[in-house]
Amino acid sequence: MLEVGIVGLPNAGKTTLFNALTRAGAEITVYASAAAKPNVGMAPIAGERLGQLAAVVHAKKVTPAAVRVVDVPGTGAALLGNLRQVDALLAVLDGFSPDADPEADLVTLRLELLVADREHVEKRLERVLKEAKSGDPKKRAEAALLEQVLAHVDSGKPLSEWQGELPPELEPLTTKPLLAVENGPGGTDCKLEAELAELEPEEAAAFREGGGPSALEEIVRRLFEALGLIQFFTAGEKETRAWTLRRGETALGAAATIHSDIARGFIRCEVIRWDDLVRSGSHAEAARHGLMRLEGKAYVVEDGDVLNIRFNV
Repeated sequence: MLEVGIVGLPNAGKTTLFNALTRAGAEITVYASAAAKPNVGMAPIAGERLGQLAAVVHAKKVTPAAVRVVDVPGTGAALLGNLRQVDALLAVLDGFSPDADPEADLVTLRLELLVADREHVEKRLERVLKEAKSGDPKKRAEAALLEQVLAHVDSGKPLSEWQGELPPELEPLTTKPLLAVENGPGGTDCKLEAELAELEPEEAAAFREGGGPSALEEIVRRLFEALGLIQFFTAGEKETRAWTLRRGETALGAAATIHSDIARGFIRCEVIRWDDLVRSGSHAEAARHGLMRLEGKAYVVEDGDVLNIRFNV
C-alpha cells in the first residue's frame, strides 16, 4: 500500500492537510513534545473510472484505492524517524502568514531531514562498530561504508546524491521524493479543503471555483507521478475495487498486491481495458467482442486494466 508522510514547520498546516486527506479529525496543536504520537489515517484516492465500472457490474461494494498518511507532530530526528518506511514525503509550507517565505521553509525542512539522516547514520555506525569487534568481515565492511556515508552527510549533501548502494537498514529520509505543498492563496488552501472534505462530493465541487476538481486530487496525481504508480481494477458484483501498483510491474505483482495466496496459486489473468468494459456493458459482451485477453505472470499491467486473476491454492 502507498504510504506518505507529512512534514512541515510549526503552524504550516500539516495536520490540517492530514485531516483534509483522511477526514480523521485529528486535533490541531501548536506545540508537540518529542513523545507525541503521529497521526495515522487512510486517504481514499478519488476517480471516476471506479464508479463507472461499479455501475456496469452492479457492484454491492465499491472500494477505492487508498493512501496511508502519517503526520508527525514536529521535525526532530526522533519524530521524523517515524517516516523512514514511507514511500514519499509531503512538505507543507506556510503561504498564509504575513512574513511567509515558502522557499526558505523548504530549505529548512530539507536541512531537518538531512540532520535526521545524519543522526541515524551515526547511531547505526556506533552499533556496527561494536559488532565488528568480533571480527565479522561483513560488519567491518559495513562500518567502513557507514564512515564514508557519514562523511558525505557531514559535507551537507543528502543521501539522494550518494553514489552507490546504501545499507538497507538505513531507510534514509533524504532519498524519498519530497513534494512541496504551499498552504496558502498561491497553492492549496488546506483549511478550505479540510472543510470541503466533510461535504458530499457534489456539494464540495459546487463550492469550488468553476466546480473544478479538489486540490487534493492534484496532490495525489503528483504522488503517482513521483512514485511511478498506476491503478488497476478488479470488477465484480460482490466488490469492485481499485488498486495501486508500480509502473512496469507484472500480473504476478498485481496478484500479490491483492493477496499473497492469489500470487502463489496464479494460473492466468483475464484482462480488459476499463473503458472497453464500460462500453460493452458486461464482461460477457467484452469477451464476445474480443476485448478480453488471457495473459500470464509476466504480463506488464497497464494503467486502467481490469484484471480477473484465476488461481488455485
